[in-house]
Amino acid sequence: MVIGVDRFRKILLGAAIAGWVTISAAPLPAQAGTSAKTAKKAVATKTVPKRTVVVSRKSQPKVAQVKSRKTVTVARKTQSRVKVQMAAGNSRALHKVAVQRKPLATRDGVVRAALQPRQSEGERLGLRSMDDPLELNSSVALVIDQETNEVLFSKNDAAVLPIASLTKLMTGLVIADANLDMQEMITISQDDVDTFKGSRSRLAVGSTLSRGELMHLALMSSENRAAHALGRTYPGGLNEFVRLMNNKAIELGMADTRYVEPTGLSSLNQSSARDLATLVSVAYKRPILRSLSTSPGYEVDLGRRTLHYNNSNRLIKNPSWEIGLQKTGYISEAGRCLVMQAKVAGRQLIMVFLDSTGKLSRMQDAERVRRWVEVQTDERAPLARPQG
Repeated sequence: MVIGVDRFRKILLGAAIAGWVTISAAPLPAQAGTSAKTAKKAVATKTVPKRTVVVSRKSQPKVAQVKSRKTVTVARKTQSRVKVQMAAGNSRALHKVAVQRKPLATRDGVVRAALQPRQSEGERLGLRSMDDPLELNSSVALVIDQETNEVLFSKNDAAVLPIASLTKLMTGLVIADANLDMQEMITISQDDVDTFKGSRSRLAVGSTLSRGELMHLALMSSENRAAHALGRTYPGGLNEFVRLMNNKAIELGMADTRYVEPTGLSSLNQSSARDLATLVSVAYKRPILRSLSTSPGYEVDLGRRTLHYNNSNRLIKNPSWEIGLQKTGYISEAGRCLVMQAKVAGRQLIMVFLDSTGKLSRMQDAERVRRWVEVQTDERAPLARPQG
């Protein structure tokens, strides 16, 4: 109930006469008639910072507004997605940003999420702004005739970039050349859980598979825990395995290549398109790598449940493609990557695509190259070699 000022003065005067209260010389508040709810709202409005918005755990609104372009601070009890509308500067346009499920950093129950997308290394170097005759989505591309080593197409092929899960091709090569028992059973441990990106895996800690099954999942479906378990259980341990990966690269003349772990989750695993073409050519000579990397799908029986995995390369199931070996890869620093050995217009080709944008863009680039080679062959003309 709100009492008028005149009524309030009469009640107060009567109380003073009766000796119940003592009236001081201090003036009455200017907003004595304001409700408690309104006053609380006014105070809260003044205390909210201009560049961040804080949402309490108890009263979690679905949408909050803030003018900052960089950071939003959200206190929350669970890891459910919260959508935050951001105003760009002083403009009225609002941008929706989804707060990540996994917090980037926490303090006192507060989650801080960066709003700006991370640039790939190729984008940072300005490679994505470079055009090429085939208008590829990839910043780096290389197409080589495997039998003659003739370069049919190249674009920034000397650039050294993160290679993501293309790393697993070297992981498979080291395992294949070691002649280890593929029937030996290996158990996924906590050490195999991704600490680089916090990515998920369908292989729970405690799952037991054969070394051959782990190889299959790593090469076909880019299973990170499978690849890490292969390196961890290698004779001599993980450090010895990584050392052998780098030694193999040196042996093959891959001077631009460096490995720090067997999955590709670390952006410190780097190489160039030229080196990767060499790796594909060598890996193609190992029947087990050809078979496992081009498998359309595979089922893993874990006792209580059966997991079905598909090939991460959609072109494998495309009847117009004859692919002998392949590997895909993606982390934000590397963009979308793809290497393949494929028969196109009667020629055995090696294709390398790095730092492509968009989920299907690397596959589209491969299709463009294939059509371009087919047209050149059908016209019975000398094969042009456009340079990017």
